Amino acid sequence: MDNTTNSLNWFEIPAKDIERSKKFYETIFSIKMESQEMDGTKLAFFPWTPGSGKATGGLAQGPNHTPSMQGTIVYLNANPNMDNILAKVEGAGGKVTVPKMSIGEHGNIAFIMDTEGNNIGIHSNE
Repeated sequence: MDNTTNSLNWFEIPAKDIERSKKFYETIFSIKMESQEMDGTKLAFFPWTPGSGKATGGLAQGPNHTPSMQGTIVYLNANPNMDNILAKVEGAGGKVTVPKMSIGEHGNIAFIMDTEGNNIGIHSNE
C-alpha cells in the first residue's frame, strides 16, 4: 500500500438476518442493494461502479461474520449532510447511539446501532 492506493479495499458488515439488514441500509440511505451468495455466505452490496477505483463493501451473513458493538468501526458516507439519514435510523429498526457531533474541519460523525447489533459510524462534510 502507498499514497496512490485506497487504504480501504473492501468491507463487510456482519448480519444475522441479511434481508432485515439489507432493508435497514436501503431505507436509511435510500439505496438499492444487490444480493448474492458465495461459498455459503449471503452478501448484499452497497452501490458501486466496477473499475471506479473507489473502495466499497457490503453486508455479510455467514459462519465467519458475527455482529458486534465492539471492534472495528466502519464509517459510511452520509454526504452532503447526515441529518436525513439519522432521522430514518429508529424508524428502520436501528438506534442512534451517539448523535451528530463536529470533528472540526473534517465535518461531522455520529454512531448508530444497526438492526444486527453492529456499531456503525456515519460521516458527512456538513
